[in-house]
Amino acid sequence: MPQLLITGGAGFIGSHSCLSFLEAGHNLVILDNYSNGSKEALKRVAQLVGLHDSKRLRLIRGDIRNKNDLDKAFTASDQPIEAVIHFAGLKAVSESFLDPLKYWDVNLSGSRSLLEAMLSYECKTIVFSSSATIYGCPQKIPIDETALVQPVNPYGHTKAAVERLLSDLAESQNGWRIASLRYFNPVGAHSSGVIGEDPNGLPNNLFPVVSQVAVGRIEELKVFGCDWSTPDGSAIRDFIHVVDLAEGHLAALEVLLREPPQMLTLNLGTGRGHSVLEVLNAFQKVSKRNIPYLIERRRPGDVACTVADSTMAEQRLGWKTKLNLFDMCKDAWNWQKMNPLGYQEK
Repeated sequence: MPQLLITGGAGFIGSHSCLSFLEAGHNLVILDNYSNGSKEALKRVAQLVGLHDSKRLRLIRGDIRNKNDLDKAFTASDQPIEAVIHFAGLKAVSESFLDPLKYWDVNLSGSRSLLEAMLSYECKTIVFSSSATIYGCPQKIPIDETALVQPVNPYGHTKAAVERLLSDLAESQNGWRIASLRYFNPVGAHSSGVIGEDPNGLPNNLFPVVSQVAVGRIEELKVFGCDWSTPDGSAIRDFIHVVDLAEGHLAALEVLLREPPQMLTLNLGTGRGHSVLEVLNAFQKVSKRNIPYLIERRRPGDVACTVADSTMAEQRLGWKTKLNLFDMCKDAWNWQKMNPLGYQEK
């Protein structure tokens, strides 16, 4: 099996994807600075796989902007790195408005440094963690890959810029195998409750906030806008279970490795939207907890509705989601009640 480098592998999506790659037989080198991830998550991943061989999962604490850290990652194994799964980056829309320089530095400059290292180590296969935020305010729903790239926040601008960089690189040199996966709203947790979403500091996304309100860590949920042009007035998103998403990364890598060099740009979503209030009600039913909420003004950079058309991913990867909103709420709640303080308890 190819030796893989996973940047940001200790984060929410990264840790679940590491589990999928290990279960598929891959050997991994993880590069993470733990700014929004946990070493404990990777310990638990190893436990879930029953892993006792440290050669299959090597951890490097470091930053993708640092050449020395990248050199350590690319030389950590006796085998050469054959592919990179690139999760590392900052992802909070609201924070990106407050500190755009930080977002451009980490997300774009960090990706550029990673690609330079890949070239120096003759590795030309990468799966990039992109985002549906690059579509901005879509002209039609569901959104397919031909939709205009018109981000409305700095975070989305950085993701679109990395996609452009990857495209330019693929056009300038032969041999690149690239997949940019534009996924929508990852939620949920592994069904065991052993790994899940544990953002550092106050969470920015809906599911971890709802979970932490339900478990008593946060007083109430803030619903940003109930005057959107949607059936119940709250914003609609295409939520995708993180386990389905992890399987999408594995499927994308397998296609890149077995087919000729190419650049794939694919949406990963369910094709079904759920409103904030719909998620709130579903989570209350699953958890049997009352979740108080407060209506606030819309946030800058938010849009009314984003729902994926993932037809192309199904056709090219043979992949589609299997888990629904009930599964997402059930698994997220199972993780939170088993780990009320997240990974901090260990």
